[in-house]
Amino acid sequence: MDEPQEDIISPVTIFYSYAHEDERYRKKLENHLSLMRRQGMIAEFHDRKIVPGTDWAKAIDEHLGVAAVILLLISPDFIASDYRYGIEMQRALERHRAGAARVIPILLRPVDWKEASFAHLQPLPQNGKPVTRWRHQDDAFLDVAKGIREAIESMSLHITNILPDNRQTASKEGDLHDEMDPPPQPQREGRKSYIDFDLLQMLVKLATFGGSRDINGALRAQ
Repeated sequence: MDEPQEDIISPVTIFYSYAHEDERYRKKLENHLSLMRRQGMIAEFHDRKIVPGTDWAKAIDEHLGVAAVILLLISPDFIASDYRYGIEMQRALERHRAGAARVIPILLRPVDWKEASFAHLQPLPQNGKPVTRWRHQDDAFLDVAKGIREAIESMSLHITNILPDNRQTASKEGDLHDEMDPPPQPQREGRKSYIDFDLLQMLVKLATFGGSRDINGALRAQ
């Protein structure tokens, strides 16, 4: 019997979009995400990781274009920044609408944001209270970290469950079919004793995207 294989999932890439005036809050958030980093769940990028001499705008655009999770660190300075609000955030929202990334607003400091372009997205902390309004900011960042972990775990679970169940079902059906097949009978004229290439391709597609009923139906039709 084959030993079960563990699913190997790459770290989820996180992009920090923030105003430099809020750098200390970004560092605190990074510290609260340290366990997920040690667990291999996340890999992070922000503009302070850009190597000197690099085209910074190109580097930001490239990392923003591949990030799975984009954190918007919301504050008056973020909303006042033409680059952060007008370029980074708009690109992030485009990818969110396309289903290519998940954008999570993080409310750092009080600001008028209810009519902003990201206002339809559920922010963190979960009660909508900015981090600086909490009595203990570590409690606020803990709430944020838990929310990010929940979002990442839900994304990883979705990716893990897209295909394996159907493949396992098809494999089990195939094993059962092999066990129940009678001994080979002499070939009769006019009846196929093999599965042609077109049918094989169809079965592979059904095993990947369909279910066991679709596979059995295709077999009975031959």
